[in-house]
Amino acid sequence: IAIGDLYDAMAGHDDSGASEKKASDFDIPTFSNENMQSNMKVIYYSRTFMSIIGGVIAGILGFTGLMGFIFYFLVMAITSIGLTAKAGFSIHSYFDSWNRIILDGFLGGLLSFVLFWTFAYDIVHIF
Repeated sequence: IAIGDLYDAMAGHDDSGASEKKASDFDIPTFSNENMQSNMKVIYYSRTFMSIIGGVIAGILGFTGLMGFIFYFLVMAITSIGLTAKAGFSIHSYFDSWNRIILDGFLGGLLSFVLFWTFAYDIVHIF
């Protein structure tokens, strides 16, 4: 939807030819590469930041083994829900698929999580 079309729809303008379908109504949506890359950067930065914070919290709380990894999956689920809410639950307006917001950056975040998890655990519980 173009901004002009959205504005007309929101302003309550009534076109006399509203019952006729335009050829542009059947077009495949297109995405700007620059905007898509910017959105992906936001996802990667958010996942990395939440992985670091989650790792520090897991280390301070003393999670070990499987409990720490379950905590990581919980943090990533909350991050995915937060990113979806930030997008206004309209994922296809900003990304080409749901996999972008749910799965991208998952393994990179796992490495950051484990690094800060072990670091915080060592500082708090060993030293």
